[in-house]
Amino acid sequence: MQTAEQTAVLVVEWARDGRFGEIVALFSPPLRAAVTVEALQAAWLAETARTGPVTDLGESSSEPLRPDLTSVSVPAVCERGQFTVVMSIDSEGLLNGLRLAPPAGEPWAPPRYSDPDSFEEHEVMVGTGPLAVAGTVTVPHGEGPWPGVVLLSGGGPFDRDATSGPNKPLKDLAWGLAGRGVAVLRHDKVTFTHAAQVAAADDFTMTHEYVPYAVAAVRRLQEEPCVESSRVFVAGHSMGGKVAPRVAEAEPSVAGVVILAGDAEPMHRAAVRVVGHLAALDPGPGSEAFLAEITRQAATVETTLSPRTPREDLPFGLSASYWLDLRSYDPVATAARLDKPLLILQGGRDYQVTVEHDLSLWREGLTGHPNVTIRIHEADDHLFFPGSGPSTPAGYMAPQQHVDAAVVADIAAWLDSQPERRPRRRAETPRAGRLAGD
Repeated sequence: MQTAEQTAVLVVEWARDGRFGEIVALFSPPLRAAVTVEALQAAWLAETARTGPVTDLGESSSEPLRPDLTSVSVPAVCERGQFTVVMSIDSEGLLNGLRLAPPAGEPWAPPRYSDPDSFEEHEVMVGTGPLAVAGTVTVPHGEGPWPGVVLLSGGGPFDRDATSGPNKPLKDLAWGLAGRGVAVLRHDKVTFTHAAQVAAADDFTMTHEYVPYAVAAVRRLQEEPCVESSRVFVAGHSMGGKVAPRVAEAEPSVAGVVILAGDAEPMHRAAVRVVGHLAALDPGPGSEAFLAEITRQAATVETTLSPRTPREDLPFGLSASYWLDLRSYDPVATAARLDKPLLILQGGRDYQVTVEHDLSLWREGLTGHPNVTIRIHEADDHLFFPGSGPSTPAGYMAPQQHVDAAVVADIAAWLDSQPERRPRRRAETPRAGRLAGD
């Protein structure tokens, strides 16, 4: 039987050669339920679009996680950089986890606009029951009362900082806003903390992924003694921005909504556009085949999607329930129904959520809304990292990238300009800490 390191090296060689089906065959049952061939191929394509094709493998390293599980790291050397494939492999030779990580480098450092001496942080739990998640409250020094913001990260299994390689955009926002007199709560996503349990639930949706946790976070932040409970807002990035209007609709006490690069184009159509963009950065038979596959799967979402459609026929291996929820949700129409102030921020260099495909829909649908502010930060990419030239995935991974100081200032100034709102009755919401269908 092969050693864990030999298995790990073979997996990376298969990925390099486009043999993703053989890799998935080595997945343990929980991982196989969570990650499809298509999702694995999409992650690999996104990474090699940044670094170029794999040209060599570095020396692997391993460490025991427990008696029957070993973590193995295999460096992948590429034409324009490198990354590390990290796997956890059990005693049967099955993969229990797989992720693409940046090479060892500089750790995250605070952005220059933050002042760690101006605030303090403490840990909280968000939600109740077995699927509760951990979070961090960042509170300015002083008596307050301060306005508050709950931060929501984008689609995928993100931690509370929305860690992207060596960078932490939600931590940037939390520290930057706290230094400007705003209390912030950010939390790990349920898909990060409880990935296996979520993957096993076929009725899990975007609503279950975000809404009960965001509502619980709003109510938890309102309980902080120094927070002005009637001025707690929700700020979501990417898919977190897409779902933020639904959170505000579910929790009437939310004072307003900040949407940072929130996607409004239907996600299955956006997937084809973004995969096409990445394929153009790294052309080849594998890229072309994946683009054709994602196009076919998006057409299924558009035309024949039903509760019985299998995951393998759908983009990124998400369930039929997840796609039905996405397809039925109109974030712009939901935002237009809200009697709450809205701030929409967009990066001009963003290729994932764009001015043309997404911001145009927000603008059109919110015409006539009494209190909406829209601002474009022309130099910023999808993570609101400033730069120049076309944005690529490599920009997310370069060390010491931070959210644009102008974005932090925009949000803080907008929050400060919002008057106190009369509290409204809370609605009943799904309870965080339970799977859909419990």
